[in-house]
Amino acid sequence: MSLTLYLHPLASFCHKVLIALYENGTPFTPQIVDLMDPQSARQVLDRWPVGKIPLLEDTAHDRIVPETSVIIEYLDKHHPGPVRLLPRDVDGELEARLWDRFFDHYVSVPVQKIVTDRIRPAGAADPHGVAGARATLRTAYDMLDAHLSGKNWAIGAEFSLADCAAAPALFYSMIVEPLPADKTHLAGYFERLMARPSIQRVLAEARSYFAMFPYREAIPARFFAE
Repeated sequence: MSLTLYLHPLASFCHKVLIALYENGTPFTPQIVDLMDPQSARQVLDRWPVGKIPLLEDTAHDRIVPETSVIIEYLDKHHPGPVRLLPRDVDGELEARLWDRFFDHYVSVPVQKIVTDRIRPAGAADPHGVAGARATLRTAYDMLDAHLSGKNWAIGAEFSLADCAAAPALFYSMIVEPLPADKTHLAGYFERLMARPSIQRVLAEARSYFAMFPYREAIPARFFAE
């Protein structure tokens, strides 16, 4: 098969691309990368010196494709399946891109700040930065709860790029900053995401790595179940 995805099974941005691949049953070879191991990291650095995962290699088209949103759009155009992750109409496409960016920037990025702060060396913690990240998540929850009223998925009736971004972002955010009880629209959306087979598969593959997560004690017990 022509597609290889360089990834780590615990990484939320890798989950985002895996969801897109599993939604369409797209054949690919997963290549696990440990960025802390120089030899393993070379697999990525030799192809994309920025050194970020996930990274997609398509030998059939002689292409290296970085960045999650670009990878999913590339798959939608060059390896399409029954689930079109970018709407065909211009306004729908813009809406999917908007909420994809929202989940990445205002949910996933603050989560990364909170998580990485927990593993900083002694004396290097950034409580002010963490407080700001938590405030951003609370604002995002407010906005999402209002936006999702009356919607099945992030942009309406159809699953899209935005939902691929939402699932891992919300999975980790609700561990580090639990969702307030009054955010019922967002809570319902989260449960619909967690029931989707592609997302269940991604989390099942990540399960054996949960012990590496700095907030592992806060992961709900249901996600450890076989």
